[in-house]
Amino acid sequence: MGNCQAVDAAALVIQHPNGKVDRMYWAVKANEVMKLNPGHYVSLIIPLPVSDSETAETGDHKKTVRYTRVKLLRPTDTLILGHAYRLLTSQEVKKVMRAKKLAKEKNTESSADKLQINQEKKTAERAETEKNDEGSKQDRKLRSGSMNSRSKTWRPSLQSISETVN
Repeated sequence: MGNCQAVDAAALVIQHPNGKVDRMYWAVKANEVMKLNPGHYVSLIIPLPVSDSETAETGDHKKTVRYTRVKLLRPTDTLILGHAYRLLTSQEVKKVMRAKKLAKEKNTESSADKLQINQEKKTAERAETEKNDEGSKQDRKLRSGSMNSRSKTWRPSLQSISETVN
């Protein structure tokens, strides 16, 4: 009957939340799939290979693939042959969006805290530098002032040199 494996490689797979799997043998727009499945969004499944340490823990010598990354598609995106897609319910999408928003806010807060700490450090360093600069300016003034005062007041005293007359 022919090579069935070649036909399967030229198909796109759509996984439903209930476990049902659809295979399509032509490219289709995401909005068409969404019309057939109201209340669902289409997402691309991105396979991430398991690291060597995880394979050693499980004792599997085969390269296993873990599907942890999912990318939501726009309704105008085209589903491509050879890729796997998953339908997500609107509740799942909202849950993920909330989690991302919270993570972003938390990351922003920690970034703001780090930024504030860095600014405080820089302010303290500037104050210390200014303090040292002022102190060194005063030292220079004192040194230059004392040198000037010494040079102005010091004169050789001829009385201290004794002359001997023979």
